[in-house]
Amino acid sequence: MFSKTTKRVHKAGQTGLASLALLSVLSGCVSAPVRRGPTPPAAIALAPAVVAPARLAIVRPPAGLENLIQDQWRLFPGRTGVAIMRVDGGEWVLGRRMDELFPQQSVSKTWVALTVLDMVDQGKLRLDQKVRITRDDLAVFHQPIRDQVIANGSIEVSVLNLLETSIRASDNTANDSLLRTVGGPQAVKSFIARKNLGAIRFGPGERALQSGIAGLDWKQEYAIGRRFYAARDAVPLATRKGALDRYLNDPIDGASPQAIVRALAKLAKGELLSASSTRLMLDIMSRTSSGPNRLKAGVPAGWSFLHKTGTGQVLPPVSTGYNDIGIMTAPDGTRYAIAVMMGSTTASIPQRMTFMQFVSRTVASYHQN
Repeated sequence: MFSKTTKRVHKAGQTGLASLALLSVLSGCVSAPVRRGPTPPAAIALAPAVVAPARLAIVRPPAGLENLIQDQWRLFPGRTGVAIMRVDGGEWVLGRRMDELFPQQSVSKTWVALTVLDMVDQGKLRLDQKVRITRDDLAVFHQPIRDQVIANGSIEVSVLNLLETSIRASDNTANDSLLRTVGGPQAVKSFIARKNLGAIRFGPGERALQSGIAGLDWKQEYAIGRRFYAARDAVPLATRKGALDRYLNDPIDGASPQAIVRALAKLAKGELLSASSTRLMLDIMSRTSSGPNRLKAGVPAGWSFLHKTGTGQVLPPVSTGYNDIGIMTAPDGTRYAIAVMMGSTTASIPQRMTFMQFVSRTVASYHQN
């Protein structure tokens, strides 16, 4: 039986009811537990620090919100983690499978960008610094910058331009070029450890990561045309499935939803970067073009939203690493960090989007000024 608070959400409007109706037809097949791992410019302005008084009362999340998230999470097919954190006005965190590791895929571009901006803050990099990219630097999958490189043989792009292209357009070559510029995966791992971001791993870069998931050893020729797809199709099914299963069971780029939302909260509060770098990062994330029908589509009018998506490989009937993380800001300035990480699922793309929209819409429905 719903609580009074829960009844309030069911009166929120036809849009919320439609989401619940679609989700209710999904068959549940949550897998057995696996190993646990350790806008508008005005809307993204830094909030002033709040000094907590002694003996501050414990703030708990709305029971109705937690119940609805639990109910719909249990109906959704596959292994999914959800974390929601209220950043302002009394912090709380709720979710499901919040502390397990999930494949990040392009969500991990967030940590590369933060490492870059941290080095800018330290004076070790400049935003106008040029990075040379050749055919030998091209990656795999989504990389809009590839055509420029092939047409010219090599190009020089500023660090700022690569940040924009990596986060806003989720370009894999732009991301790997930034990764190379900061000193490789170890530099990102060191940033994560130094900033105490918790259970967030970082992988070897797009080329090694994606080829390993497919049961391949990377060859630079895979970066051209659809050669990667052809090579992957030639891998015996058992070999490819074994490689994918190993990745899903112990993702080299794994992160827990709770660690992600806490890291987003630190970013929002200006605890990771300088004020100018924080504003830049949040501004770029507010203009992300990927995943418009994921979490973003459930955010109500009058709210702002910034985010980073991730999408993994598919071995029918299973899709992997279908993710979205972001920060919702209410009209009164209250912020919520959200992470929805679909490690593996047999749900259709519309069903995945509907679940994500349900999460962001329901958070907004329970917001109290």
